[in-house]
Amino acid sequence: MPGNDVILVVDNVHATYNHAITALHGVSFELRRGEFLALLGANGAGKSTTLKAVSNLLPAERGQINAGAIGFEGGDVSHRRPGDLVRAGLVQVLEGRHCFKSLTVEENLVSGGIGRSGRRAEINQDLQRIYDFFPRLAEKRRTLAGLTSGGEQQMTAIGRALMSRPRLLVLDEPSMGLAPLVVQDIFLALKKLNRETGLSILVAEQNSAVALKYADHATVLENGVSVLTGAAADLRQREDMRAFYLGQQASPATQPTHLHAVA
Repeated sequence: MPGNDVILVVDNVHATYNHAITALHGVSFELRRGEFLALLGANGAGKSTTLKAVSNLLPAERGQINAGAIGFEGGDVSHRRPGDLVRAGLVQVLEGRHCFKSLTVEENLVSGGIGRSGRRAEINQDLQRIYDFFPRLAEKRRTLAGLTSGGEQQMTAIGRALMSRPRLLVLDEPSMGLAPLVVQDIFLALKKLNRETGLSILVAEQNSAVALKYADHATVLENGVSVLTGAAADLRQREDMRAFYLGQQASPATQPTHLHAVA
């Protein structure tokens, strides 16, 4: 049984879509309280499906868990509706910078506080906290979200999720389509949140270089299976990780056909 310091357990999860298309067939990892964990892998490795399973969003896309289990705060997520999980503190930022484009940046943020029935004084306090972590949002607070840059929309989506006061923040490909400097700003803010508030963070990323720079630990997925896990600093030094996931060249003698699981 996991200890009290473990907030999320993904135990040998197998999942399909339409009861026919296999997406996951053996994903396992644990996330401890206050930890920043990166879920890595190439496009199609199963990262997004894993996050949807964690938030119990698979049924909305005709997906199902066929084996294994996912526990959040000691309870099985499959027995709780996604909205109930959000209220319990498991909040996901979906891929694609989802925000209300016809509302201002600040109205987007406030909607996150209203969603948890926050009082006006609490919402104002949380707004200031978000602006401290994302100063660019303070500058754009009166601008329609649809008129802001892609990076600002991603920050708005993250900020709105933070207004729900999550205990576990789950992000799907936050770097997608963004310039490197913007990606760095976002990950710096996430790391600052993690370090200063103790917020647990799970991020799925194809950009392994930036994820391993800021995460504490990482799990690598390959074809729907978790094949490698360890401290981010250690994984950054592995030659197979550098070659296959960080885009650096390894010598031919050391290039494996795939990554092997380690304890």
